[in-house]
Amino acid sequence: MPVGFRILKRTRKVGTEVVARFAQLPVANVSDSMSRLTAGGARLRPMHRSGGLAGPALTVKTAPGDNLMVHKAIALAEAGDVIVVDAGGDLTNAITGEMMLMQMVKRGVAGLVINGAIRDAGFIRGQTFPIFAAGVTHRGPYKNGPGEINVAIAIDGMVIEPGDLIIGDDDGLLCVPFDQTEAVFKAATAKFEAEQKQMANIEAGTHDASWVDKQLRELKCEGID
Repeated sequence: MPVGFRILKRTRKVGTEVVARFAQLPVANVSDSMSRLTAGGARLRPMHRSGGLAGPALTVKTAPGDNLMVHKAIALAEAGDVIVVDAGGDLTNAITGEMMLMQMVKRGVAGLVINGAIRDAGFIRGQTFPIFAAGVTHRGPYKNGPGEINVAIAIDGMVIEPGDLIIGDDDGLLCVPFDQTEAVFKAATAKFEAEQKQMANIEAGTHDASWVDKQLRELKCEGID
């Protein structure tokens, strides 16, 4: 089996209960709970009308501008999967469009992430099927390979293993490693609840911002008072 042109089997993936719990949390809270070190890059933006993204990763690594292995990934995808495509960030040729979107909807795929471009953007903007991509172009894809399915990929330094949890909202995308979901969920939930209390205090006019001056004094800032 040649490296660079192969299809592997996914050996584990996060469960539906994990997906459902994380789907209720803002991506920013989860990111803060992972020390703000992991992100899918600012270029990856939601291309669909509205709605978040959550599900286990079905990973694809493909040559820039080629979607042969993406078609195969759609055929292999299980209901609830998020197909995550590392297309090198190249925006010359679109990796997917309207017809492939409809195939994914039919198979029950939870969403699509492409480090690359899409086309049929007007149609995609009218749908709630989650698609995150780096750009738009009318130029269509090639179908020659090579590519790999169910291998480790990386998008802007964010490493994604097959079966890891992928979440996304208007703030962007995040991968939570398979074996870290419980610890991250606990921390992110605590962060979310703390922010909800803080928002209530702001609304009530009782928000305490004294920490700002305290921090400035500790950093030896002049002219605080």
